[in-house]
Amino acid sequence: MTTESLQTTAHPRTHRVRHFARHYAEMVVAMLVGMLVLGPVEDLVLPGLTARADVGVMVMATNMAIGMGAWMRFRGHSWRAVAEMSASMYVPFLVLLVPFWAGAMGEHALMMWGHILMLPAMAAVMLLRPDEYAH
Repeated sequence: MTTESLQTTAHPRTHRVRHFARHYAEMVVAMLVGMLVLGPVEDLVLPGLTARADVGVMVMATNMAIGMGAWMRFRGHSWRAVAEMSASMYVPFLVLLVPFWAGAMGEHALMMWGHILMLPAMAAVMLLRPDEYAH
């Protein structure tokens, strides 16, 4: 294989990886925007809704999923892709609610670990359908 042919095959792969990473970053930003914009709205409409940590993390996951889902739809993704990615917002918290309710985990740990686990959950969804996110 010549140097020229190696460069031409490496370029599309590099482009796909760069696009994949950019798309991931865009979704994280959209989640943050959803959380920052919808958080104050929820406080105005339903004050005290998030007083309980278990309810609060699920409402926050919803705010993030709405922001991210809106961005994904704007970028042309299917409803199926939006639903799969939205699930990656909820699943870490749902798993962590069991030890939280059992008293083995505090509110801070629930919030922190839910957000930490959300990031690899998003990456896993993206890796299941690379063509959806690297085009």
